Amino acid sequence: MKLESIQKVHDGKYLKKYELTYLNKAGREKKYEIVSRKEIEHPDDLGQRVSGISIIAYKEDKMLLLREFRMAINREIYNLCAGMLEDGESIEECVRRELYEETGLSVKRIIDILPPAFSAVGFSDVQTHIVFVEAEGNIGDHTSDNEEIKAAFYTKEQIETLLKTEEFSARSQLAAYFFTKKH
Repeated sequence: MKLESIQKVHDGKYLKKYELTYLNKAGREKKYEIVSRKEIEHPDDLGQRVSGISIIAYKEDKMLLLREFRMAINREIYNLCAGMLEDGESIEECVRRELYEETGLSVKRIIDILPPAFSAVGFSDVQTHIVFVEAEGNIGDHTSDNEEIKAAFYTKEQIETLLKTEEFSARSQLAAYFFTKKH
């Protein structure tokens, strides 16, 4: 595959839509649509900038999950605490801010920060860090008017049931599944 050109076709507040023109392996032109959170001015810009974080938080022997209304699917699902990096903000600052904004909790300890991973390579170049934290404090609502989030800590047994009966985002489903397998 050879990228021939990139054209921005829509400039939204949070997402920008681009049309990429490739030559496929047979030498024929292939148009492909993507969205990005960042400006793409050159092919080297694709997938080069991290835009946010996803937080896998624990408190004692429980894992934090959010029951969150997501507009893109018009319903609630189980999700991880997550958010966008603000200009000039470090990953650690973003983790502390997002955890507090979405749950009222504080970071007791950052356990690990994974290298950036692509969130949805089928249609986007967005990359985020997955951050593991130990949380402390009490859950409270500090969300904006545009967010419906119910945060709670769950035991392994509770999560095993949720995985069989509820809808999850892909990352939260994987994190929850592996949490139930920890010894």
